[in-house]
Amino acid sequence: MSRDLPNSKDAELLRRARQVVPNGVWGHMATRSIGPGYPQFFSRSEGCRVWDADGTEYIDFMCAWGPNVLGYHHPEVDAAALDQLRRADIGNGPTEVMVELAELLVDTIDHADWALFQKNGTDATTICVTIARAAAGRRKILVARGSYHGAVPWCSPSLVGVTTEDRAHLIQFDYNDIASLEAAVAEAGDDLAGILLTAFRHDVQRDQEMPDRAFLAAARAACDRAGAALILDDVRAGFRLDVRGSWVSYGVKPDLAAYSKSIANGWPLACIAGSERLREAAGKIFTTGSFWYGAAAMAAAVATIRILKQSDALAKTAAMGQRFREGLDQAAGRHGYRLRQTGPAQMPMVLFDGDKDLAVGNAFCAAALRHGIYLHPRHNMFFCAAHEAADIDRALEAADRAFADIAAAGFRPQ
Repeated sequence: MSRDLPNSKDAELLRRARQVVPNGVWGHMATRSIGPGYPQFFSRSEGCRVWDADGTEYIDFMCAWGPNVLGYHHPEVDAAALDQLRRADIGNGPTEVMVELAELLVDTIDHADWALFQKNGTDATTICVTIARAAAGRRKILVARGSYHGAVPWCSPSLVGVTTEDRAHLIQFDYNDIASLEAAVAEAGDDLAGILLTAFRHDVQRDQEMPDRAFLAAARAACDRAGAALILDDVRAGFRLDVRGSWVSYGVKPDLAAYSKSIANGWPLACIAGSERLREAAGKIFTTGSFWYGAAAMAAAVATIRILKQSDALAKTAAMGQRFREGLDQAAGRHGYRLRQTGPAQMPMVLFDGDKDLAVGNAFCAAALRHGIYLHPRHNMFFCAAHEAADIDRALEAADRAFADIAAAGFRPQ
């Protein structure tokens, strides 16, 4: 049964949800807002595939918006989590696996001397900011315009319900623009607590930018001069580009880094990794959560990180991303389209050249859905280690048909 029919299971679930949940679904998971034809409810996932509530199968290039790095239901990860779950998960205190995971993170992440655990990326970025302020005894945090750091008032992309006071001590600059950064540093003056940067520029609806080495060095130098903290928001890219940290190849070490998404291959967990000089401040602030010591997710993280360190999973993911990137360019060209594919190949943003209102991209992704591939028209996508060459080739065949569909329908950049 098609999910687009009024009596489809997806439509019925959404109708029921709207009776008891505001809008039925909230936040970035409200996939019906992406465009026509997107399923809202899902029933199953496995490897690099998802099935919607009506049983339609898709090769998935969103990977649960990032957490799926090894493949949905990776047997070794799930076995570790379920074994721990049977013994102890939430209790009156942590289990041994918390210590084991913290030791593994300190051994893995290039700048890490200690770790703290949370449940989602917003928790981690917020606590990084709190630690930076506690350490410096100052208030100002510098953030790049358009960067996403979470969904609470101090950093939410929405201003609904947000007060001016919530953001009173944020100063904005332009990512990769040294002059803009230096102007923000000057504006902060002697009240600078930290500079917060995403691993690379991955704002929605725009070309992605890898960080410029000189820009990162300038941010590091500014923090060193001021005694402020350089904070890496590695929530989206962490454990997907490099297990040691996304800036390792740039030779710049942050003081604090926030992680979530890929850390436990879909089990709910986040963490902060910090340098020695911020250990005391991290120990002084008060931060807690009833579920933050959950042992099952920590066991999943131990398994995930060990697999990433001991296998070629990340190299394979990058190779499959590049295979898709090259094939997609070729398919687009056959039908008279030009694409802008930016960002790391394993975390690509795909936009149509000249498609200012995203009408062509929306039409293409809707057509791709009908041919069994799940893409996004304005958010970076994700590859995982379960994507095999045969999956990529099948997806490229589906993409070719989607290009043909939108060409026949007259969708062209204006």
